[in-house]
Amino acid sequence: MPCEIADFIELVHQLDDVTQRDRERWSAFDVGRRTFGYLWPRTSTVGLKQTIAEQLALVAERPEVFEVQYTSGGFGWVVVRLDGVDRDELAELTFEAWRLTAPAELVAARADRLPV
Repeated sequence: MPCEIADFIELVHQLDDVTQRDRERWSAFDVGRRTFGYLWPRTSTVGLKQTIAEQLALVAERPEVFEVQYTSGGFGWVVVRLDGVDRDELAELTFEAWRLTAPAELVAARADRLPV
């Protein structure tokens, strides 16, 4: 079943130490003062931090769902069309973005527990 904005918001807020910064056209999601995700409600898309290898693999596999947003600091950001992913896949992508960004002690404390 395709995801909606509410699914993403619910998943993000299950993760530890997340803050949401709302702007007029988008929201940013931070952990430890570092951004790991963006939400653009108008287009029902999110931008998530990934490894460059994962960014390229996602886009190559399903370009109708994923697109390269940009690369920065050795990471590849990917745009995700929410209507193209199910909740389990979105949970994995969101968790990975958080994990790549969160301080080591938060990552260690959470282990591999995905949001549900």
